[in-house]
Amino acid sequence: MKKAAIILFSTILICILYLLFGMILPYRPQPAVSREYQASFRAEDCYSDSVSCERACILEDNEDALRERLRMIEQAEDRIILSTFEIRADESGKDMLAMLLAAAERGVSVKLLSDGMGALLRMDRSEYFHALAANENVEIRIYNRISLLSPWKIMGRLHDKYVIVDKDLYLLGGRNTYDYFLGDNGYKNYDRDVLVYTADPDSAESSIHQLEAYFESVWDLKACTPFKAWSEKRIAAARTELEERCRTIRAQDPALSEKADYEAMTFEVNKITLLSNPTHVRSKEPTLFYSLAELMKHSEGEISIHTPYIICNDWMYDAFREICETHPTRLLTNSAANNGNPFGASDYLLNKEKLIDTGFTIYEYEGGVSYHGKSIAIGDRMSVVGSFNMDMRSAYLDTELMLAIDSEGVNRQLRENMQTYEASSVKVLDPDHYEIPGHVTRQTLTAQKARRIRILKLLNWLRFLM
Repeated sequence: MKKAAIILFSTILICILYLLFGMILPYRPQPAVSREYQASFRAEDCYSDSVSCERACILEDNEDALRERLRMIEQAEDRIILSTFEIRADESGKDMLAMLLAAAERGVSVKLLSDGMGALLRMDRSEYFHALAANENVEIRIYNRISLLSPWKIMGRLHDKYVIVDKDLYLLGGRNTYDYFLGDNGYKNYDRDVLVYTADPDSAESSIHQLEAYFESVWDLKACTPFKAWSEKRIAAARTELEERCRTIRAQDPALSEKADYEAMTFEVNKITLLSNPTHVRSKEPTLFYSLAELMKHSEGEISIHTPYIICNDWMYDAFREICETHPTRLLTNSAANNGNPFGASDYLLNKEKLIDTGFTIYEYEGGVSYHGKSIAIGDRMSVVGSFNMDMRSAYLDTELMLAIDSEGVNRQLRENMQTYEASSVKVLDPDHYEIPGHVTRQTLTAQKARRIRILKLLNWLRFLM
């Protein structure tokens, strides 16, 4: 018995070590940006001196973000593409699933792409996703399904978030597809999307073609596998519930079927450029961070960076230092107490001095709701919005997308929205002192969050995975 126990214990220990080392070691190397990519990317190529066929605007409010998605889906005539890091069958998620199913039932092609971690936790055992997948006009694929037999692939995640409808409309940003980010159902994060519309979808200059090509390149990867629907018997009740939910949504908001005046909603755009990371599941060349840094370095005017959390290596700190040497640069991130990500909170507390030394003017957001927006305003023309957090995970591990938008109108709108968060922030003077406006109340760490942060500080050597 004693020998059997020793063998069992040894086997379990070997399996645990296999998983841990398999998950950690393959992602420890952080590739440099290749000379080929450096030669191919020029910041000036993201600008144009003439007005394009596209128009764009920011969607700031969570309720507006859900309603616009539902309206886009309700009015779709040909195809819908939804790519998301995570989608849940909660209130807003069911609203989305109900409208997607209704679109498919009237003959619209629906493609849904989601990450393997979310699929494991939220989709595989949910009858609502299987009810959607069972429709003949729906195809669902999962990026990099979790497999304990291949731990060296576990950390490569799909972090893109966008919706494409027909040929003339898409929405891209940082919102996942559930209640934290959409609608007004309990706990929430603040986030941001960009809505892009074109009156000339066949024009080669329309950025929707860039996004379509990117989507197809991911959709066709071997890492993306089909989501197979359950039998009719297991999904019948869920499908009936979704159909009834669609009828309720339409009855409560009949204007969803009315064509939106996108010309009036949006601003003129000179050019939109899609910036992305590599899409394989291994450790990635940090092409997106390099592109963002180059845009900031080769610009004029003040720079404002908003990010939920910031976790950098020395190369990233050096890039920020170079930017701050030539540009007045503001950085807004959540305070440790206001941060919804305990990994980000713990790293910020440990490395705040390094951030200060880059030359940033740093603000900590204290609004009481975690701020999830990922945006950069550069001068008075360039706005960058998308899924990229200023951390090593976004730089080296995840697929990520950011839209670089050359538009004075969008830039003005973005800066106005950014200022509402900065107004509820404190200015960092040094690691221990702040300038606190009289109307701002500092958030305090709960006992539970403080314990999590203390534990995570001990694991800071894994910060490249956080």
